[in-house]
Amino acid sequence: MTDLLTRRLQLLASPQHLALLGQGLRGVERETLRVDRQGRLAHTPHPPALGSALTNDLITTDYSESLLEFITPATHDIADALQRLEDIHRFAYAKLGSEILWNASMPGVLPAEDEIPIAWYGSSHIGMLKHVYRRGLALRYGRTMQCIAGIHYNFSLSEDLWEVLRQIDFSDACEEAVDSSVSRRDYQSERYIALIRNFRRYSWLLMYLFGASPAVATNFLRGRPHQLETLSEDTLFLPYGTSLRMSDLGYQSNAQANITPHYNNLPAYIRSLSHAVSEPYPPYEAIGTKRDGEWVQINTNILQIENEFYSSIRPKRVIYSGERPVQALSARGVQYVEVRCMDIDPFNPLGIGLQAARFLDVFLHFLAFESSCLTSDEEGRENRANFLATVKEGRRPGLQLQFKGQAIGLKAWGEQLLERMAPVAEMLDQQAGGSQHRDSLAAQRAKLADPDATPSARVLREIRAAGNSFPAFVLANSARQADELIAHPLPAAKAADFVAIAQASLDAQREIERTQTGDFDTFVAAYRASTLGNISI
Repeated sequence: MTDLLTRRLQLLASPQHLALLGQGLRGVERETLRVDRQGRLAHTPHPPALGSALTNDLITTDYSESLLEFITPATHDIADALQRLEDIHRFAYAKLGSEILWNASMPGVLPAEDEIPIAWYGSSHIGMLKHVYRRGLALRYGRTMQCIAGIHYNFSLSEDLWEVLRQIDFSDACEEAVDSSVSRRDYQSERYIALIRNFRRYSWLLMYLFGASPAVATNFLRGRPHQLETLSEDTLFLPYGTSLRMSDLGYQSNAQANITPHYNNLPAYIRSLSHAVSEPYPPYEAIGTKRDGEWVQINTNILQIENEFYSSIRPKRVIYSGERPVQALSARGVQYVEVRCMDIDPFNPLGIGLQAARFLDVFLHFLAFESSCLTSDEEGRENRANFLATVKEGRRPGLQLQFKGQAIGLKAWGEQLLERMAPVAEMLDQQAGGSQHRDSLAAQRAKLADPDATPSARVLREIRAAGNSFPAFVLANSARQADELIAHPLPAAKAADFVAIAQASLDAQREIERTQTGDFDTFVAAYRASTLGNISI
């Protein structure tokens, strides 16, 4: 009897089902700081030529006014999404003047905490709600943390593919066979939750393979105690680190430490987040929602909204007017997953390359089709320990992780996982043609064989070559990439399309501001009661 993964792959590889593999969707959200040519954080407002940060679906801001976010449409082939991402970069550079994009996850030398600008979205109630939410983030986590950037990778499988599995699914010692009377929606949701369970087990591998933030600027710590080593006056690092962005140097929150979502089924996950967005947290209550009559946070709960929960992966659903994210998940189930742990690749001007994206597709398909046992709090602690060990010491020779309470070498475990993924890559190439998925797998095998081939090792080599200065390395690298993009502007027709999109978004913001009614306090109360329209904040 073959294992569950093999049986699922055999089913999907059949001629009548293979094409379904090409019908899933991919999208990228890329964050990047605006800086001047000296590497200083830009204090200029979001450039109007890029459109409205409130209403432009392609170019917005994240937590800080200086932190741009580029968003691709969802496409069947990630290569098409990355082409759109490149177009967005070229358009942005045509409008940024003397500013450039900081192409690294960790910021350079930052100004004083209170000089980091919080994102602004205009005077409308919706815009102010987004701004107040970010005031709350600054209050809870500090503005410095708002300057960390990453890549978010959105991934879904075709609903028809899920239906094939629902009708003829299998079982093993870990997963019971699914009764075909289970609804399409519920089956799909639980399979995405099973994918997330596997992601939490194996995502340490992504940190080893793609982590690219082994060093930080000294002033990022703001004098906080740490266990980093000193490389130079302006740079701290961990010699075997892979992704300090995803370590406990990143977002730290005593409040969020008490959130323990369970990923054994969708209702349990929804209950955990629903509790967090409705349960008051005493330290936030002591601050209140206003200071001197000005709003400083949306509420005093553990989370202001669901998206405040910091997780390496999220189940997602496009929301309707009047819905909160958990309401959409509860009503219509999981539609896709958002992978949030990927560092900016400083050696690619887009922050992510096609080969890495192809591997992500292999990895996520593998997680979806692999057997996924139910999890426990004990396993959750083990998963977290493996993840943290990898981001801090992933390249340490002989590093041992834990699997079901037993020690296993990172290299040996990684090789086992890549071997399990090989038939997935082969099937994806069979559907798409070519060998890109298998090639992406081979590139990752090379990194496991030689830690010096990982991005984090290369970053440290480049930092040392730049006088042991992380800020100097990133600035020189970012400036060179900026000049290359500026030298190849968009064709006139494409540029005109972006200009039209930007202008339409500015018009839309003005119309919102012109037609709004009522006062902001009432608006916030309505949002708390979940009676507002479709707002992504």
